[in-house]
Amino acid sequence: MAQAWKCSGLRWSADGPVLVWHGGRRTALTWGKRVAFGVAEGGVRTCVGARGHACPTGAAVSGRSTGARCEECARLDRAHSVAADTIADDPRPYRVYLAWFGPGMVKVGITAQERGSARLLEQGAVCFSWLGAGPLMAARRTEELLRAALRVPDRIPYVEKRAVRAVLPEAAADRAVEVAELHARAVALGGWPESLAREPLRVVDHLEVFGLAGLPVAVGEVGELVAGGVVSGELVAAAGPDLHLATGGGVVVLDTRLMSGWELVPAEGSELTVPVRGFKEKAGVQDGLF
Repeated sequence: MAQAWKCSGLRWSADGPVLVWHGGRRTALTWGKRVAFGVAEGGVRTCVGARGHACPTGAAVSGRSTGARCEECARLDRAHSVAADTIADDPRPYRVYLAWFGPGMVKVGITAQERGSARLLEQGAVCFSWLGAGPLMAARRTEELLRAALRVPDRIPYVEKRAVRAVLPEAAADRAVEVAELHARAVALGGWPESLAREPLRVVDHLEVFGLAGLPVAVGEVGELVAGGVVSGELVAAAGPDLHLATGGGVVVLDTRLMSGWELVPAEGSELTVPVRGFKEKAGVQDGLF
């Protein structure tokens, strides 16, 4: 019987995307690499736990959940996250940023300064600029100021990000326009916390890092993994948690968060046999199974 592995998720290193497995094994991903794995026959997806602790009940979770956590572990994980707004005494400096994912898709967010641009890579930001840096509460107040005054959201659904990656403007200057315009409007606002130092516009572009130049239009995305199912394709791009895989039926996007909680084995076939959702706004989209 083939050895089964459990995936801990996709991480971004200085050299590009890396799949991390339980036990510390890491698989570097490069363009053109074949990504192929199967889900163990008769397997059940189980909760990955929270904050480094195993789920006490080993609860089964939905194949469509990107969090791969049961209700209780999800609550515990959320309660200790910066995004939940429940942590007020974090002494680390934070940065506020504007991130662009495609035309009309700009969001505001915060991240610990020590993390650098890792958060932007994890979210699949095609380009971004810092806005300011300071204490956590000042960063939060600035984020809320921008959301209210400029109507900039703090999150954008991944399905929207995925659908436009192959039709992004070719010129970096064109990709930077919306970030530059919002940056100018943001720094001109009154009401910024005094403890948050504003930062000048410096747009960082991730198009080449993600391999999005010349990317074929994706026909759809993996909806979930299923016991006995196979994922197989050639890696043509990666952004955030997503792998863009060239398959016999076209390019399909795999959100690697769907891999967590399953026992995965080497693929015995070369076909994609898991459910795929078509991008409805695209013409000629295939729906259902490949």
